[in-house]
Amino acid sequence: MAEAVILLVVKKIGAALGNEVINQASSLYRNLFAQLAELQGSMSRICRELRLMHEFLCRMDVRNRNDQAYEIWVDEVRKLAHGIEDIVDEYLHLVRQRHDKGWSFYLKKGINQPEALRSLNRMVCLIKEAESSLVHLFQVKDRWIPNASPGYANNSGYIVEKSQHLASTSRSICEDLVGIEENRDTLFNWMREDGMACSTIVLHGMGGLGKTALTANVYKHEQEYYDCHAWVSVSQTYSLMELLKKLSVQLFHEENIQSNIGSIDIINLQEILRRFLEEKKYLIVLDDVWTPEVIIDMSRALAQNFKGSRLLITTRIGNVAEFASEGRVLTLEGLSEGKSWELFCKKAFRREANHECPTELKNLATQMLNKCKGLPLAIVSVGSLLSVREKNPTEWRRIYDQLSWELNNNPGLDHVRNILYLSFIYLPTYLKSCFLYCTLFPEDYILHRKMLLRLWIAEGFIEEKGENTFEDVAEGYLIELVHRNMLQLMECNSFGRIKSCKMHDIVRELAIDLSQKQSFGLAYYEYGNRCSTMDTSIRRLAVAKCSNNILSSICLPRLRSCIVFDKAMPSLRIIKSISDKSKYIVVLELRGLAIEKVPDAVGCLFNLRYLGLRHSKVKFLPKSVERLSNLLTLDIFNSYIQELPQGIVKLKSLRHLLVERINDPSWRDFRSRHGVCIPKGLSNFTNLQTLHAIEAQDRTVKDLGELTQLKSLRVWNVKEIHCERLCVSILKMRFLYHIHIAACDESEVQLNKLDPPPLSLQKLCLRGRLAEGTLESPLFQTGGQKLRGLFLVWSQLKQDPLPPISRLCNLTQLNLTRAYVGELLIFRSGWFPSLKFLLLRDLPNLHRLEIEEGAGIGIRVLQLRHLDKLMDIPPGIEFLPSLQRLCFVHISEDFLALLNRCSRLKHIQWWYSTHDQPLTKKCTSLN
Repeated sequence: MAEAVILLVVKKIGAALGNEVINQASSLYRNLFAQLAELQGSMSRICRELRLMHEFLCRMDVRNRNDQAYEIWVDEVRKLAHGIEDIVDEYLHLVRQRHDKGWSFYLKKGINQPEALRSLNRMVCLIKEAESSLVHLFQVKDRWIPNASPGYANNSGYIVEKSQHLASTSRSICEDLVGIEENRDTLFNWMREDGMACSTIVLHGMGGLGKTALTANVYKHEQEYYDCHAWVSVSQTYSLMELLKKLSVQLFHEENIQSNIGSIDIINLQEILRRFLEEKKYLIVLDDVWTPEVIIDMSRALAQNFKGSRLLITTRIGNVAEFASEGRVLTLEGLSEGKSWELFCKKAFRREANHECPTELKNLATQMLNKCKGLPLAIVSVGSLLSVREKNPTEWRRIYDQLSWELNNNPGLDHVRNILYLSFIYLPTYLKSCFLYCTLFPEDYILHRKMLLRLWIAEGFIEEKGENTFEDVAEGYLIELVHRNMLQLMECNSFGRIKSCKMHDIVRELAIDLSQKQSFGLAYYEYGNRCSTMDTSIRRLAVAKCSNNILSSICLPRLRSCIVFDKAMPSLRIIKSISDKSKYIVVLELRGLAIEKVPDAVGCLFNLRYLGLRHSKVKFLPKSVERLSNLLTLDIFNSYIQELPQGIVKLKSLRHLLVERINDPSWRDFRSRHGVCIPKGLSNFTNLQTLHAIEAQDRTVKDLGELTQLKSLRVWNVKEIHCERLCVSILKMRFLYHIHIAACDESEVQLNKLDPPPLSLQKLCLRGRLAEGTLESPLFQTGGQKLRGLFLVWSQLKQDPLPPISRLCNLTQLNLTRAYVGELLIFRSGWFPSLKFLLLRDLPNLHRLEIEEGAGIGIRVLQLRHLDKLMDIPPGIEFLPSLQRLCFVHISEDFLALLNRCSRLKHIQWWYSTHDQPLTKKCTSLN
C-alpha cells in the first residue's frame, strides 16, 4: 500500500515542479534564486527516488507480506512519504497564496523580504532533511533486508502459497457442497448440449464463492467422457512455461515426451500441444485466472477442433469473463438465506443430530450469518470456528462482539484473510487507495457513483489520461473495481452506467484492518463508554458515532479527509476544530448535519478540495469561502441557501457546483425545485462540469455560454425572453450530455432552436408548456438520435407525443408527466426498441393505453402513476418480454379489483398502492 502513497506524492511534486508554479515562485522570490533552485533541485531528486521506489514496491508487495523486517521498512517509507506530501502541500500553498494576493498585500501588512526568506529557508531545510531520510532508508534496506529483491520474493509468497493450498483443498471437496445444484446443472447442460464445437465456459465471481469447488465437482463427473483432460491452477504470478509444462504432464502419458519437455522452448511446446489436441476431445480447466493475457497465451496451445472439447475457466476478473463463448458465462452469487443457514448449521453443529441449531442460539447465529452475506468461504469458516466453542449464548455473544478481531487475527481464519487479501494485493497501485477509501463508509452503506468519484478526485487518487477528464478516468476505476469483484454492483441507471455499489461485509472488515494498519483511514466510533484509539498520524477520519465532549480532544495535524455520519454531532465545532488543528484537510463532508452556520474559519483550509453540506440547514456561506482556491466540489444541495456570496466566482478550479433546493421530492409540482442566484462573474467558472442549479437571469443566461466544459446543467425559472439566448449558450457546450430546463410558470419553453443540438446530448428534461411543433424540431429528429433519456413534464401537449418521440431509437428512459392531455396512447410495434424504463404520470384525460406486440421489447420497469381516468388494464402488457417491475400507483379499489381478476398478469410480478394506502404493496402472480 505504500506504493499508492508514493504515487500520490510523486504527482504532487510534479505539480510543484510544473511551469505554472515555477513561474509564480520565480516572480515572488526573484531575489532568492539560490534558495529556490536548491529547493526545486531537492524535490526533483526526491521525485526520481520515489518513482524508482514505487516500481520496486509494486513488485515486492506481492510476495513479502510475511516478512516482518520488510513490513517495518515499508511502514517507515510510508511515513516519510506522508511527511514529504505535507511539505509539498505547504510549499504550494505558500507560492499560490502570495501569488494570488501579490506583494502589495504583504507590504501593507508589514511583511517584508526577510519574512519571505525565512519561509523559503524553512521549506529548503524541511525538504533537504526529507531527502537525507530517503537516502538513509535505502541504506537501511540494504543492511537489514539484503534479500529484498523480486527473485527473493518468489520464494516467500506466504499469502499466495496459502491461497493455492486452499484452492487445492477446494478441489478435493466435491460432495460436501450446499446450494450448487442449479449452477451445477447449468454447467452440465453446457458441457453436454453445446454440440461438437469447441466452447469456453467461464465461472466468474468474487473470491470465496466456491468457483473452484463447483468446477472440481463438475470436472470429476465429466472427465470420463473426454479423450484427455487436465487441471491447471494459474494464479496471478504465473509463468507461461510452467503452465504449459503442467498441461503437458497431465495430457501426455508417454515417458519419452515428458522427459524431453525441459529442453523444449515455449513456441515449440505450444505447437506440440496444439497438434496433440487437434484430434482429441479434451477437457481443460484453467483455475484462478487473473489476466486476459493468460487466455491469449494458452489459446496458442489449444486446438479449436470440432470434437466437443471444453475449456473451463474460473476467475474473479470481469475482463477475463469476456473470453467465454456466447452465453457461457456463469456469474456466481452468494447463497440464499436458506442455503446459507443450511451450510452454517452443517459446519457449526456438525456433531448434533440433523445439524440442529438450539433455539437459544438462533438469534446470535442469524446475526453472525448476516455478516457473511452468503459468502460460502466465510460461512464455512465462521461455522467451523463456532463448532469448537461452547454452545451457549454467553460464549456466542462474546464471539460475535469480537468477530472483526477474529477475522483479522484468528489463525483458524487464515484462509479467509488470504483468499480475499489476494484480490487486494494484486490490485494495480492506482486502485488501492480508491478501494480502501470505501472502508470509511458504514457497514451496508450504499456508495453512489457521483459522490464517490468526486471524493476520489479531491483526494488526488485520479490522474488524467489522454483526452479523458478526471471524472472519466475515475469512473473507469470504479468499473474496474466492480469487474474485479472488490465492490458489489447494486444498481445501474437506464444508460447502463453504475449508479450505486457497496462493499461486502467480510471484505470490508478485512479492508478496515488494512486501512488502519497503514494509517490510511480510521472509522471512529464508540463502544459504550470506550472509544477506539486515534493515531495522530491518521490521514482520513470517518466519524460514525461520537460523543460531543470528545471533539475538543481531536488533534490530527496530518488529516486529509473528515467524513461525518453522526447527524447528532455539533458540526460547527467540527469545522472550527479542523480549521485550527488540521490545516491540510482536503475533504470535509458533513451532509445531513443540522449545521446552520459555516464559520469564517473555513476560509483558512487552503487545501480544501471538497466541501459537502448537503441536506444541512445552512442559509449563508461566509465571505471567506472565496479563499478556497483549490475547491473542486461545493455540494450544498438542498440546504437553505438561496444566494451565493459575491466572491464565489473567484473559485476558478470549481468543477461541481450543487446548489439546488427541493420543494417537492416527488417532482409532481410544477415548481418542485429551485436554484440559486449566481453573482456577476459566472463566466469565471471555466472548469465547471456540473451546475445544479441556477435561477435564470438575463446576465447568467448569457454567461452560461462561457462554461464550455459543462456536462450537466439545470436551469430554473426560465422565461420566454431567455429561450433564444439560452439556446445560443447551450450550443457552445460541446461536452454537455444532460440538460434540465424549467419554465418560470406554465408558459412555453422553446428549445426547438437547438439546431444542431449539442453533439453529446444524452439526457433532456423540459419542464413547461411546449410550443406547437417542438417535437418536430431538429432536436427530436435527426439531431436527437443520441438521446437516451427524455423527460417531458407539464408539456400539456394536445398532439400525441409518441409518434415523433418513437424516432429516438436509442432512448432507454422515457418520462411523460402532465405531458399529454389526450385520451389515448398506443405504443406501436417496433417502437422504442432500446427503452428500459417507462413512466407515465398525471396524464389527466388518459382513458386507454395500448401496447402492441413488438413494442418496447426491452422495457424492464413500467410505472403508471396517478392515471385516474384509466379505464382498464393496458392491453399488451403481457407482450413485454423483459418486464421485471410493473407498478400501479394511486389506483382506486375498483381498479385494484380489475388487477386481481386479470389473467394477462398471471406471469407478471406487480406492485400497487391505492388512494387509502400510500405505501406501495408487492403482489404475487395469480395461482
